[in-house]
Amino acid sequence: MNENETILIIDDEVQIRRLLEILLSSNGYNTVFASCGKEGITSAATHHPSLIILDLGLPDIDGQQLLIKLREWYTKPIIVLTVRNSEDDIISALDKGANDYLTKPFRSGELLARIRTAIRLSSEKETSAVFESGSFSIDLVNHVARKNKEIIKLTATEFSLLSLLVKNQGRVLTHQFLLKEIWGYSYLEQTQYLRVFIAQLRKKIEDDPAKPELLITESGIGYRFGN
Repeated sequence: MNENETILIIDDEVQIRRLLEILLSSNGYNTVFASCGKEGITSAATHHPSLIILDLGLPDIDGQQLLIKLREWYTKPIIVLTVRNSEDDIISALDKGANDYLTKPFRSGELLARIRTAIRLSSEKETSAVFESGSFSIDLVNHVARKNKEIIKLTATEFSLLSLLVKNQGRVLTHQFLLKEIWGYSYLEQTQYLRVFIAQLRKKIEDDPAKPELLITESGIGYRFGN
């Protein structure tokens, strides 16, 4: 059973929401629903779902833009379920952070299989939960960072950026890679975002922000965490 897994459905079609509620509930999932993008963001932040099923045709915001907003902080799987079936829409959604893409009408068995796969892969990524370096530690599952055993207050975006660097310890991550992963493809040229957020993080986690030992700048390329 999947009693510990909650799935958020963001879709304005009542019939689809009813169909998904029956399908998912009968397979042991908890379900939460939102009929527009604004409500979807609020529900994602409130209920911390294990997975989001997202329609692209929403009444208040295009689903492609909602993907960008969600990926500023939401790290769990997102499956797009929509009537749009063009190659451009599929590529754009995947580039913006969708884990999978299905078109309506859909086959119930296929959707369930993709949900199971997405949740399993997401769980496997979280098996190594806690990282420590000197007086700094970060719990990637519970979203808690500490300095000298005191909890550091981080915004959702700051945590997403820091955790991405930590997961790739010692690897240089380019400006473009970081911008794409944290803010989305439309921000690839906005390197000032990185400078601001890296500076904020250094003030919070470094012993001496002017001489960083954790968040290292690779001039003209990007940043890396540690050695």
